[in-house]
Amino acid sequence: MGNQPDEAGLHEITPGVYAWVQPDGTWWVNNAGVVTGDEGTVLVDTCATEPRTRRFLGAVAAATGGAPVRMAVNTHQHGDHTYGNSLLPDETVIFGHTAMREALLVDPLIDGCPPVWEPVPDWGNVTRRTPSVVFSSELTLFTGGRRIELRHPGHTAHTPGDVVAWLPEERVLFTGDLLFHGLTPMLLMGSVEGALRSLDWLAAFEPEHVVPGHGPLADAGSLPGVLAAHERYYRFLAEVAGRGRQEGRTPLEAAQGADLGEFAQWADAERVVLNLHRAYADAAGTEVDLITAFLDAMTYNGGPMRTGV
Repeated sequence: MGNQPDEAGLHEITPGVYAWVQPDGTWWVNNAGVVTGDEGTVLVDTCATEPRTRRFLGAVAAATGGAPVRMAVNTHQHGDHTYGNSLLPDETVIFGHTAMREALLVDPLIDGCPPVWEPVPDWGNVTRRTPSVVFSSELTLFTGGRRIELRHPGHTAHTPGDVVAWLPEERVLFTGDLLFHGLTPMLLMGSVEGALRSLDWLAAFEPEHVVPGHGPLADAGSLPGVLAAHERYYRFLAEVAGRGRQEGRTPLEAAQGADLGEFAQWADAERVVLNLHRAYADAAGTEVDLITAFLDAMTYNGGPMRTGV
């Protein structure tokens, strides 16, 4: 079902800087990055499964002449960006936000995925491997003379531990899941208000090249449209959540009664239910019931959610 690992590709953005793009970017199918330098290679994220990660690492080795992977960065905790960590060489140093490491340590999905997706993902031979170096605000890496700035937006957005990788000389920004280009964002473990705030923060980098966590690459010309679409979606969520709570509807009922409009064409539209669960919980000052949220998303979707892994 879905897209296969061999449909992925390594795209050189600027000399020695690559994006690993996996179509079509839906559930568990992410983008990643590669930054080369005189002191070895730096990766931005891994992939969800053993086959997808091994294909990514094989492409990296071919593009870099087998240069050692000295460092890797996880942009956030979710398994599509982290489960492949264990396939990196033992000597690779992995970096991440403090909150991201804490979340990955207790992530239950790597030990067994519930049947809320179809097909149920098979991670293959991966094990839990968390960052060995963490930070809370920002950190700068170097490979030779190439500078990679890791920055946290200062608040919860997609997750509490989001990190972007910014190459100021090359004007390349790896956003992780702060951006989903052309498909539905997922905020179940984040914040609608925080995700909205992060958009101006991303724009302030003024990047020339943008690698989103999912979906096609963007550039300086297309980024304003991508950010504007995200803003419209987040404001739509806030409006639906506010009206639903006022009318005494559950997140599922609010989603079922909402007109998705332009967002109906985005893949993974059922995430509206998960996002509304987050908006409701934040408004009430409570925690999200993850089991109820995913069961509601399945109800909205008419069955398990589709994935390509």
